[in-house]
Amino acid sequence: MDKRKKGSSTELRLMIVGSSGPPQFLLTNAILGREEFSKDTTSISDSRKNIGELAGRRVAVVNAPNIYDKDISRPKRKRELRRSKCLCIPGPHAFLVAFDIENISLNDMKAPKLLRKRFGRHCLRHCMVLLAYDGNLEGAALEKRVQKTDWYLRELVEKYNGRFQVFSKNWRDRSRDRELLQKIERMVASYGGGFFSSKTFQKAEDFVKKEEKRLRKKRSAEIEKAWTELEKHIEEDKDVYTSNVGAEIRAKAEMNNGWLRTSLARGLGMGFVVGAIMGALFGCIEGPGGMVFYGIIGGAVGGSAGGTAHVAIKHMEDRGALPARLNFNSIFINRFFAAPRP
Repeated sequence: MDKRKKGSSTELRLMIVGSSGPPQFLLTNAILGREEFSKDTTSISDSRKNIGELAGRRVAVVNAPNIYDKDISRPKRKRELRRSKCLCIPGPHAFLVAFDIENISLNDMKAPKLLRKRFGRHCLRHCMVLLAYDGNLEGAALEKRVQKTDWYLRELVEKYNGRFQVFSKNWRDRSRDRELLQKIERMVASYGGGFFSSKTFQKAEDFVKKEEKRLRKKRSAEIEKAWTELEKHIEEDKDVYTSNVGAEIRAKAEMNNGWLRTSLARGLGMGFVVGAIMGALFGCIEGPGGMVFYGIIGGAVGGSAGGTAHVAIKHMEDRGALPARLNFNSIFINRFFAAPRP
């Protein structure tokens, strides 16, 4: 039993159907606004889905082999029909059936029967005819031709409840995008804003979900294994980082600590005092004035010696430090994200 279900308002799923030749591929290019298929494409062997926008609306466009393609075997055709349904689950909002306005064949007139057989007996309610034209013809003239002039075009369109739209074979012509989108949206709205579904589409959805679950389970094991390996390497790098930082700290502590700083301060003080006393002793020869003068000179010499000792110790401290600090983040990044060396 066929069903119509309420669908998403953000993305339109469009099933493109071709009878024969290039029209369905030209239509896909026109909808997406890019050359997804070359202009010489007349058939495909595998169903495909492309994502894009039509007049600002996100669309998923599904193409399957032409229904009258003679180059595909019966088993292959059946498999690709199933694939096209899987690519369009839970069901298309619209079937867009493409023809060449200048080349309507007898097979094209019989296409509705095949569509009902392949997609369900109510699928024509969700169908719209898309007629490809070449050149710069006016839209009003084209519509008049379909509705009044060419009886076979009128009869073809009536098989799809009278819904049709013309489109240019030049995909760069975007002048009819808004009109096409509005016609599709009105058709969808006329059925409650839902999408087409059937037993086969439901079956396709069930199998896709089942396979998705299986693949997720498989990837889950792979992800768990990858994280385990990553954590192992992180621990190794963390140990290396901690060890190097510890060595740096030890080296600095050996070169500069409270005991050494206390000894240095005492040395500086003693140097000043001894220098002053020695200067005073030498200055006593010259009298009281000499004692003061040479005492100052001696203190200065002692202070200078103490300063030199301080600089020497500082230099030794700098030389004893490790040449460069290791950063844990840099170790991690270099291991896992640095470009491999040639």
